[in-house]
Amino acid sequence: MLKRWLKYTTVATALALTPLPSFAQSAPAQGGDIVITYKDDIATLDPAIGYDWVNWSMIKSLYSRLMDYTPGTPDLVPSLAESFDVSSDGLTYTFKLRKGVKFSNGRDVVASDVKYSIERAVDPKTQGPGAGFFGAIAGFEDVSGGKATTLSGIETPDDGTVIFKLSRPDATFLHVLAINFASVVPREAVEAAGGDFGKKPVGSGTFVLKEWTIGQRLVFERNKNYFVKDMPHVDSFTVEVGQEPLVALLRLQKGEVDIAGDGVPPAKFLEIKNSPDGANIIVDGEQLHTGYVTLNTKVAPFDDVKVRQALNMAINKERITRILNGRATAANQPLPPLMPGYDKGFTGYAYDVAKAKALLAEAGYADGFETVLYSTNTDPQPRIAQAIQQDLAAVGVKAEVRALAQSNVIAAGGTEGEAPMIWSGGMAWIADFPDASNFYGPILGCAGAVPGGWNWSWYCNKELDARAIAADAMSDPKIAAERTAAWGSIFTDIMKDAPWIPVINERRVVAKSLRMGGEGNIYVDPTRVINYDAIFVKP
Repeated sequence: MLKRWLKYTTVATALALTPLPSFAQSAPAQGGDIVITYKDDIATLDPAIGYDWVNWSMIKSLYSRLMDYTPGTPDLVPSLAESFDVSSDGLTYTFKLRKGVKFSNGRDVVASDVKYSIERAVDPKTQGPGAGFFGAIAGFEDVSGGKATTLSGIETPDDGTVIFKLSRPDATFLHVLAINFASVVPREAVEAAGGDFGKKPVGSGTFVLKEWTIGQRLVFERNKNYFVKDMPHVDSFTVEVGQEPLVALLRLQKGEVDIAGDGVPPAKFLEIKNSPDGANIIVDGEQLHTGYVTLNTKVAPFDDVKVRQALNMAINKERITRILNGRATAANQPLPPLMPGYDKGFTGYAYDVAKAKALLAEAGYADGFETVLYSTNTDPQPRIAQAIQQDLAAVGVKAEVRALAQSNVIAAGGTEGEAPMIWSGGMAWIADFPDASNFYGPILGCAGAVPGGWNWSWYCNKELDARAIAADAMSDPKIAAERTAAWGSIFTDIMKDAPWIPVINERRVVAKSLRMGGEGNIYVDPTRVINYDAIFVKP
């Protein structure tokens, strides 16, 4: 089993197949109740629907999946799965479930729950943004197209066995089984919630939701029946919403808040960093991130490639990095520099106001046009949106900035024809897993250009979709370099169509109280943003 797994795992990262760690020998102190703040309320805790950087970490901790990651790393490990095997052709995955794992409603987790949960994520009636991740499972086209309700490629011969049969090899498949959309939920709880499962979650993760007062707070308590010893470490965490970031920082310095979830506003960054406790408060880490402006290809005049290319030339990205105290670099392509496949030689569209004006004139917009630019309303995003607005004005484009709560921006982006432009900052794209394909399917592929999806450009290039599928079918590590090159060329070719304006690759900065322990990589976790399972209070 081990040799076959190593042969067919993803080629983007070196992964270790090890038992799920218990942290028993070197575990941090157990106990403690902590407070985290965010400006906006949480939209949903439904793993088939939730897809923003705030609820992503909470959903990770409420539910379990067949696979997961060692905290603070991109290293895959079995989770709900006790073991698994991969066929020699990479088309059949057989998982054996851990025994005795229970949902928070007391019922045992069984194989049919895994099948139901993934079929629910794929079902177009769910209107979830993650359906496309499961495209390699046999029967996907029939379910996603509304012709069937069950995936023929998932078999459950008994309560402890799940078999996946793929229609093509997929180098990312084990990663797919570790993302939130593969979280296992009980059918009876979903049906009992009557469409409100996102507010009444039932899972088998490290925490359970004990209270949700809309607009005020959410309280998560340690799942005492969680199947990994000594996980999580804290007894509970309370998420207070409606907190302005500056107020949250002041409260953190007073010891009233433990993690300022929205990060450190640029106006306070240097002050906090240079304070006596700055080194122990600020966590500053690299992340697989790209911030961008989407250009809705279904809405005039953004249905004209010349207009989209012109606007790519109109934005002064270096000025935006200065707004962020230099905590970002200018972007010229969808992939971030740390991701395999990033093309270091690609220059993209240089900032050039004169060329932008000339290209707009060629497209028939010598006098510009009016449009709307959506943005989240948490500092510094409105200021960045205003900087983009000023750059657009310089080429004759009058953009109304519409700064809204994050959930409202997401809803607008997922509604065809509603949002002409969206500045993604405050949401942007942070990799779900460390592979170039994750920067394509949900945000630039045809599968993401659906109601409720995250392809807010509504861009669909069938030829590139076929190349993406072919790249992910390269599951043999012997052709790793070929796969990486294939993905790199997909992203640079996307920029010929210019459905995005890539703006920045940003570092993530988090503020934590002095009593919080743990390394920075669990506060800037590569697969969770904040790893609530692994954070702890110092003894």
